[in-house]
Amino acid sequence: MNKVDVNIKRVLITGIAGSGGSYLAEYIVQNHPDVEVHGIGRWHSTSNVDNLSNIRSSVTVHECDLMDFSSILDALEKSRPDVIFHLAAHANVRASFQTPLSVLNNNIMGTANLFEAIRAAKLNPIFQLCSTSEVYGQVGSEEVPILEETPMRPSSPYAVSKVTQDLLGYTYFVAYNMPVIRTRMFAYLNPRRVDLFATSFARQVARIECGLQEELVHGNLDSVRTIIDVRDAMRAYWDAALHCTPGEAYNIGGKTTITVGEFLDLLKSLAKTAIPSRVDPALLRPADVTLQIPSTEKFEMATGWKPQYSFEESVAFLLDHWRNEVAKEVITRD
Repeated sequence: MNKVDVNIKRVLITGIAGSGGSYLAEYIVQNHPDVEVHGIGRWHSTSNVDNLSNIRSSVTVHECDLMDFSSILDALEKSRPDVIFHLAAHANVRASFQTPLSVLNNNIMGTANLFEAIRAAKLNPIFQLCSTSEVYGQVGSEEVPILEETPMRPSSPYAVSKVTQDLLGYTYFVAYNMPVIRTRMFAYLNPRRVDLFATSFARQVARIECGLQEELVHGNLDSVRTIIDVRDAMRAYWDAALHCTPGEAYNIGGKTTITVGEFLDLLKSLAKTAIPSRVDPALLRPADVTLQIPSTEKFEMATGWKPQYSFEESVAFLLDHWRNEVAKEVITRD
């Protein structure tokens, strides 16, 4: 299938209230005001943070659980999207070792339900399947930069679920001519997702600065990551839906390569006080992915996309967010 001419009037974002989905919704509302933004959210979500507070009046959220076929069908029939951005997932890599069956069931069957509901509703939207660099698993130095053709060797139950999503997307493209575009996102700075190493570090630094915590705890510091700003990442998803070719997979990532330890040292240098730190064995994974440097040439050639935010701007955005959040926590305690 060649590129599809897309006239986007309505979009549906799965996981719209999550850390990535909310930033994507903000990007579309702020930059494409003529587009109706719909999303699905679960009534039993345990999050106490309203990630959509800035745009609540500009989006329509449908109560839906991807494990419940009828609710998906209802959401699709009400939104009738031109593009679906599929971000919803149990996405905590370390937690997937503790609850593997839950992660596998949710991420795989939820995606399968969504594909089947699209067929049942007789819709044909562009389907932007938002996958992850975790699908590649541990690569050797000779395989860097990682190409889309690099074998997928998942190292966690979460990664297995994302490989399966990826392959399901390709299968529905081949079998049913569904216009599925697969993107594999590498590490990004996302202030709203606290299970990411960078966000966890920034939150702990802010808490130590305010006297709410004595030391910063961390896992493996030797892993190498290529960093992208969440705002650039979400704009990349939009560009993918417009310009990428269904059936193809595309790596998305930033231009700054850094170890987890170097990132921690950077945050310590920006802190307003000394930041003691130590390794917490509970934060170490049974199997880790320590080298993630992508080739993004294919995606950039297809879309013309380039990062807009510098690494320094992204770090400041992350740290400022958590200093503001922790300040609220201090006020609440007082």
